[in-house]
Amino acid sequence: MSDKKAILSPLPGVFYRKPSPELPDYAKEGDVIKAGEVVGLIEVMKNFYEIKAEEDVLIEQFVVENETIVDAGQELVLVKSQAS
Repeated sequence: MSDKKAILSPLPGVFYRKPSPELPDYAKEGDVIKAGEVVGLIEVMKNFYEIKAEEDVLIEQFVVENETIVDAGQELVLVKSQAS
């Protein structure tokens, strides 16, 4: 049975869906992401922290838009587990 979950922000900062403005998003809604793959970045005081999937997941919805200020513990991405 598939399990719905959320990927949370580990710290407060600015959420980015892409590595730089001219590059494509790390992931889109509907993508299947493998464990350890990056789904976004959090910027804190000019330092960037990768947000990675902890398991194989289907991206269902990005809860926050690109370049949004987020709090620690805030939902970033709704996902469905792809573990069998």
